[in-house]
Amino acid sequence: MAMGGAIKSMKLYWQVERIENELRALGFAEDDPLAVDDLLPFDQYHYRGAAAVDEALAVLKAGPADHLLDVGAGIGGPARYMALKAGCRVTALELQSDLNETGARLTARCGLDRRVEHACGDILSGVVAGRDFDALVSMLCFLHIPDRATLFGQCHGALRPGGRIFIEDYYARGDLTQEERRDLSDKVYCSYLPSLHDYEQQLAAAGFTDIELLDLTADWGAFVAERLSAFRAARDRQTTLHGTDLVEGLDDFYATVSALFAGGRLGGARIVARRP
Repeated sequence: MAMGGAIKSMKLYWQVERIENELRALGFAEDDPLAVDDLLPFDQYHYRGAAAVDEALAVLKAGPADHLLDVGAGIGGPARYMALKAGCRVTALELQSDLNETGARLTARCGLDRRVEHACGDILSGVVAGRDFDALVSMLCFLHIPDRATLFGQCHGALRPGGRIFIEDYYARGDLTQEERRDLSDKVYCSYLPSLHDYEQQLAAAGFTDIELLDLTADWGAFVAERLSAFRAARDRQTTLHGTDLVEGLDDFYATVSALFAGGRLGGARIVARRP
């Protein structure tokens, strides 16, 4: 992915240890055991939280016999939730070492470290190819990766024959303005945005079949607008917990994303496909 530290231009990824501030505010000491539900308000970096993960599990029909790969696992929220709800094993692949380490600590505190393996690595390097995963899940990660040929080739190689991929990602609904493209690149670390047709063609070129695309733009636009409103309503609390710099950074990020969806040219989609 060759991101290095550049992905930290996306302020959602600043000070990921801030989740510990939230847990302390709830009365948890540093090493106290946790339940997955304790973390849900803080560890789901994608849109619509646990509801989106429930939908992924239902679409994939995941169960205890399955081994899932979560690409761009963040601090492990979806991976822990999938392991708990479906009883499956999950490999949580995350490029950023601070997110990966935070996720591994939280998973251990939830008692799920036998079912969730945290791996710090780059999907583009083939670190999981040949593992024969039953399914691959990725939520709001692929938007950071312009090399779609390598990306989807590695995803295809990581799945067993018949395995399925479940993606939630951005797409271009129309011609973005120069300012919108600059905001996507500088603040969301998204330098490439395909159309839905492009997405379908890229997956097909990598060997995927049974490709299904569902437009989620309206739901996501409402979600990011409400997220911004709720964050600003709690600004004083957020500043007390996390400090001014982080709060201003997150406010700028949330406002940017909300404005992009409001502009009508940024879209969101669920993409499901199968390795034959």
